[in-house]
Amino acid sequence: MAFPYMEAVVGFMIFVYIFETYLDLRQHAALKLPTLPKPLMGVISQEKFEKSRAYSLDKSYFHFVHELVTILMDSAILYFGILPWFWKRSGDFLVHFGLNAENEIFHTLAFLAGVMLWSQITDLPFSLFSTFVIEARHGFNKQTIWLFFRDMIKGIVLAMVIGPPIVAAIIVIVQKGGPYLAIYLWAFMLVLSLVMMTVYPILIAPLFNKFTPLPDGELRVKIENLASSLKFPLKKLFVIDGSTRSSHSNAYMYGFFNNKRIVLYDTLIQQCKKDEEVVAVIAHELGHWKLNHTMYSFIAVQILTFLQFGGYTLVRNSKDLFQSFGFDTQPVLIGLILFQHTVTPLQHLVNFVLNLVSRAFEFQADAFAKKLGYGSALRAGLVKLQEENLSAMNTDPWYSAYHYSHPPLVERLAAIDEPDKKAD
Repeated sequence: MAFPYMEAVVGFMIFVYIFETYLDLRQHAALKLPTLPKPLMGVISQEKFEKSRAYSLDKSYFHFVHELVTILMDSAILYFGILPWFWKRSGDFLVHFGLNAENEIFHTLAFLAGVMLWSQITDLPFSLFSTFVIEARHGFNKQTIWLFFRDMIKGIVLAMVIGPPIVAAIIVIVQKGGPYLAIYLWAFMLVLSLVMMTVYPILIAPLFNKFTPLPDGELRVKIENLASSLKFPLKKLFVIDGSTRSSHSNAYMYGFFNNKRIVLYDTLIQQCKKDEEVVAVIAHELGHWKLNHTMYSFIAVQILTFLQFGGYTLVRNSKDLFQSFGFDTQPVLIGLILFQHTVTPLQHLVNFVLNLVSRAFEFQADAFAKKLGYGSALRAGLVKLQEENLSAMNTDPWYSAYHYSHPPLVERLAAIDEPDKKAD
């Protein structure tokens, strides 16, 4: 008797939904608490706390609805055989236009086009409500409806340009990979990730945001001096117009070897009134670089990617797997999709472990910034960003342990203060 892969996958999806909903309910209860956590009393104003509480509860209610609709749709698609039905209809679509449905590359691209259209249609109401109701209600949304749809159209066009060559390459590799398939797939994805890491910030990101050099002044001098003191090969320092879409703030670095760039959101500069607070945030980010966190994360991702492809090579010819989901053929893309579904339990465990590592890295980067003398400024900057972004002040420990890649503010402030307390 064949193993019931489909029933097992749907059952686990529902189990995870129930478990995560339980965590969401715990977090929702924490968000409803009427008072600040003791460590934040006197640090965060009551007005900001009330605004944060209202924003977090609105997002929480929205999340409950979104997740319920998502699990119902995803379970129905698998359980009622909509996936194989859609695969067959995409082949009929090709025949209707005089194309060869036996060509797996054409068939796969037609299937993906339909999936992309479906996902855009089903996700659009949620995206519109999130952006123009919740984000707008709490003063974060800055984009017009025209800008929203323009970004969406740009994303679709980019997917149509970039996607087909990648999909075609993967299909060819799987068809001709032989016993070294896992190595070939991993090597291809490694090269692709390096290319995208190079191309995205230079060619793609500017299609959505405007990058301008940080103007000459005290802030620029302080950041350049900090980078120089750490021997960080800073080549360019940009400000991005994040305020055209949202009031949320961010900062990041990119580039290889001796060609590094730092990007500051204009909202970050606006929210951190003092230059020292912005520099402290950059010191934290440079801490990730100096402590090799980025390299360790990249290596971990490559190891996991290779292991996944290794697992895929073991099951890609399993007729039972395909038949369990209603397929009488074994297309490459469908095999990858089904494999991802079957290893979902392991992925949840891996994600949990990665979150633990990520939180440890955040504490280390904070400690690095403090060691450079930015402890007080980092503390003030974190508080300011928490206030301005209306981030959740009260967090359930189970929820944060499962979901958060960054420690809650209370824990970060306690870690920053702890050495001083010991010294006292």
